[in-house]
Amino acid sequence: MEKSFQVIVVGGGFAGMAAVKELGRHGVRVLLIDQNNYHQFQPLLYQVATAQIGVSDVTRTFRGMFHRYRSAKVLTARVTAVDVAAHTVTTADGDTFGAQILVLAAGAEANFFNTPGAEEHAYPLYSVTDAVRLGNDMIRALDAAQRDDGGLKIVVVGGGPTGVETAGAIAENFKYVIPKYFSAELAAASSVHLVDMVPTVLNAFSDKSQAYTTSRLRKVGVQLKLGSGVTEVRPDSVTFADGTDLPAQIVVWAGGLKAGAVVAQSGLPQGRGGRIDVDTDLTVPGVPGVYVLGDAANMTDARGAKLPQLGSCALQAGKWAGRNIMADLTGGTRQPFAYRDKGYMAMVGRGAAVAEIGRKRIQMQGPPAFLAWLGVHVVLLSGGRQRVSALISWADDYLTHSRSHVVLGRND
Repeated sequence: MEKSFQVIVVGGGFAGMAAVKELGRHGVRVLLIDQNNYHQFQPLLYQVATAQIGVSDVTRTFRGMFHRYRSAKVLTARVTAVDVAAHTVTTADGDTFGAQILVLAAGAEANFFNTPGAEEHAYPLYSVTDAVRLGNDMIRALDAAQRDDGGLKIVVVGGGPTGVETAGAIAENFKYVIPKYFSAELAAASSVHLVDMVPTVLNAFSDKSQAYTTSRLRKVGVQLKLGSGVTEVRPDSVTFADGTDLPAQIVVWAGGLKAGAVVAQSGLPQGRGGRIDVDTDLTVPGVPGVYVLGDAANMTDARGAKLPQLGSCALQAGKWAGRNIMADLTGGTRQPFAYRDKGYMAMVGRGAAVAEIGRKRIQMQGPPAFLAWLGVHVVLLSGGRQRVSALISWADDYLTHSRSHVVLGRND
């Protein structure tokens, strides 16, 4: 593979993928480097972990996505070093690649906030590998609990959308699926707690959405422990700042994200969450020819408003960065990012969701919000086959509570 390109994009998440597509459309020689050879749809990873949909529903190969763009190349490799001044990246096998413009869209990783035991014993949920591992280990834990005539105790840390959706999905499995595939006794003895240091779930949402979510979670069997932070995670329990403990064979960590190692080691000054503060045109201040996007960046729009760490925002940023890069390459003028605020939403279980749509935050709860959630996620999925397959899986799950996507790896 050639070593020099017009643009190198590190990371193939929403932002990186959108940037490559925009540049590929214009025939720019662009190289995407990612440690995986596929794009993964992170908002639905909790459904992979709970066997509602399959891995193939949330993944699509980069080469399949970019096959029509002859100028776009893909390299499956782990980036170990970035020289932002020279616009070069070095991979784990020692190869170095350079470009006129460098785009860092390497995503994020779980932020355990130095909580003792969390990194060793908790399950993050930020990649397909994380989701499959969690799903496998929940099945193994259920098998063990059934043999021991006990129940499975799960604690989900973090009351944001990921934590709410994960806890709700697990609780519905306990309520509807476990009696079908295991036993009613095992389901009755199992529990899921959603915990957070703040006193409410979905802290960024309205009071009305929070109240609906709290009620719905309790209705499906989620037990809430709010207002006290986790101080330690052990193999069989979680300890809180108020001195209490909860037993837990499985701890899911949805308690926040920080920029990944590539960004942390880039030498760029880090801001909130270890991310890079970028200008409104998505470039790094004082570092010519370097863009940082998505979960790796703290982005603001043309009015200076802080932008959310959402997939829709990352998609828009990637496409906008592609346009600005075209301006860089052709002598044009970069434009400040004009983010179209589509609002927030979260699934709260079977047929239920909360949604606050658009900049004016038009609020919906229940089935209408659930339909809006389905529509948005179908649109965001990256391929036609993925959309059709996910819809079939959701319909099957809604009508029958079947779980045909459980895949167990080796029991080492």
